[in-house]
Amino acid sequence: MTKPVTVRQSMAWIHGWLGLLAGWLLFAMFLTGTASYFRPEITQWMQPEFRAKQVGAAQAAQTAMDHMQTVGADDIQWFIYLPDARTAVTRIFEQPSATAKGPRPAEIVLDPATGTPLAGRETRGGEHFYRFHFQLQLPHPWGRWLAGLCAMFMLAAILSGVITHKRIFADFFTLRWNKGQRSWLDAHNVSAVLALPYHAMITYTGLITLVAMYMPWPVMATYKAPLDFGAVAFGIPADRAATGVAAPLLPIGPMVAGAETVFGAPATRVVVRNPNDGASTVTVYRHPSASLNARGPSVTFSGSTGRELERSSDVGPALNTAGVMLGLHVAQYAGTGLRWAYFLLGLTGAVMVGTGLLLWTTKRRKPGAVPFFGLRLVERLNIAVIAGLPIGMAGYLLANRLVPASAVGRADTEVATMFWLWGAVAIAQLARSPQRAWIEGFALAAVAFAAIPLVNAATTDRGLAASLASGDLLFAGFDGAMLATAALFGVAAWIVAKKPEAKHRRPSHGQSRGVSHA
Repeated sequence: MTKPVTVRQSMAWIHGWLGLLAGWLLFAMFLTGTASYFRPEITQWMQPEFRAKQVGAAQAAQTAMDHMQTVGADDIQWFIYLPDARTAVTRIFEQPSATAKGPRPAEIVLDPATGTPLAGRETRGGEHFYRFHFQLQLPHPWGRWLAGLCAMFMLAAILSGVITHKRIFADFFTLRWNKGQRSWLDAHNVSAVLALPYHAMITYTGLITLVAMYMPWPVMATYKAPLDFGAVAFGIPADRAATGVAAPLLPIGPMVAGAETVFGAPATRVVVRNPNDGASTVTVYRHPSASLNARGPSVTFSGSTGRELERSSDVGPALNTAGVMLGLHVAQYAGTGLRWAYFLLGLTGAVMVGTGLLLWTTKRRKPGAVPFFGLRLVERLNIAVIAGLPIGMAGYLLANRLVPASAVGRADTEVATMFWLWGAVAIAQLARSPQRAWIEGFALAAVAFAAIPLVNAATTDRGLAASLASGDLLFAGFDGAMLATAALFGVAAWIVAKKPEAKHRRPSHGQSRGVSHA
């Protein structure tokens, strides 16, 4: 008589297959999302022409306004992103009027102290990793939908994994080396249990940040138009149409300083609508580092009189909760130490997914037997993603230094380099045995990451030695992180190389190669 399937066995089956089906995308999302905790720093490294200057938000806003009055006085809107401790420059995006003549730059970069335009290489910087981790380089909204589906799989895999574990506390302390399948299981369990609260939090909050897109019906039932919801959720003030009556825009530095007094915290950005019109407004937003709630308040002033017009209203418990969820996910509130903790915990997520994928193949590989098609497919996809993606990410950083700074469309070239290199590795490894592909993939990743500080030193004046001598901790720390990453991949290649390569016996007469043992 067949024994009934227990709940734990059912959960184990669900856990394994959900992890496999979404595993490769989840690994990419974890790895690029983890890098995104330092996206301002990555952007600074990828624009070495800009050097950080500690300038107050009010001064940076005023110098930005002075510049925009000379180049875009008749614009519809200015979006001014102010510098802080993690960013080096003031960035401005303008919305020109319908009568504006000539092409306008996609972005205006200014020295925050003087308002002088700065010329630097075009790049997506750390923003590329951040956007990829939830959009997967797919057109809107399909990438976000796919990322959300993977996050749902991840959340179900976490819950089913907790139920499956009989010895969840003991697994926290168990890690056996060189034991084949047992070692991979231990590595998977330790990485999962060690950071279980983080994995559950980051997965759930990732879903919540886009829940209005996945489940739009409450918003549709409550608000007449999506913009009405946006006004409440993001502190967007009431729209005031231009009057057509000229009125000079007053200095906005004092307005920013006044808003910071209201916030009790620094400002992060300023939106100027209808500058030099009688209906002009200046909206100042609080910096997200001031609170766990990433959706901070705003204060709106009249641009022509300087009078405070309105403050963002209390959004209520639901949107406050959503703001806290977003804050927990993106960690903009976190200081340096906590951000590094997020980073290390994020790496455990990538390790957890990666070891889970490797465990799936290890459990199904029979000693001496020819692997069935499904096993070979999963094994090759594992190599393509786990070894190939880091190589592509290193290629993205190397392209930033090797593509001429003045090249047209160089930001797109950097991004394309990542995907072309990733694809090349994925295809090239098919010509090698799996073990050789792992060794060479890890070795190539080690060489690529080790090359980043060398190429940086050869192409800029901010190499590791110069950065250490000048106290440039950001550039020195970045190069140090790249060397540490290279060392980790080098060790991984050495460990794989020490293992004897598996030999497969020829199938006996009549043995089917296509039968899956999953």
